[in-house]
Amino acid sequence: MESLGSAPADPVSYEGVWRFTAPAVEASVPSARHAVRDLLGRQGVPIEDDVLQGLLLIVSELVTNAVKHAALLSPELAVEVAIAADWVRVSVEDNHPYRPTALETDYAQTGGRGLLLVKVITAEAGGTCDVEHTARGGKIIWAALPLKTQL
Repeated sequence: MESLGSAPADPVSYEGVWRFTAPAVEASVPSARHAVRDLLGRQGVPIEDDVLQGLLLIVSELVTNAVKHAALLSPELAVEVAIAADWVRVSVEDNHPYRPTALETDYAQTGGRGLLLVKVITAEAGGTCDVEHTARGGKIIWAALPLKTQL
């Protein structure tokens, strides 16, 4: 255990921040999901399968939302993955100024519950999520999930 005043521990080998851009088209949804999955595997991130599957679903939902709702004003989106020793954060950034809110369950609708799903998955994993405005007038929607070390 680290005592107060001592130097911080060396970063874990899988820590870092990666960012990639993609066109705001439907084909970017599976591409982004696969890129995030491959990155986590390549870095050797100790993530439990249920957390990984939730994280990948979050990526799919956030990229889908950017494609469906922001492509007109934001033909390109950015996906960022930040990994620390005990959490992973994914975010999707676009240049559309609209700040979405999670819809409540309306069984008459066939869609529109993606952000609600993101909030539920994040909460069940013990994480946090939010929507923030960028300096350029767009938005970043992010979710951070705790990494549970595998035994």
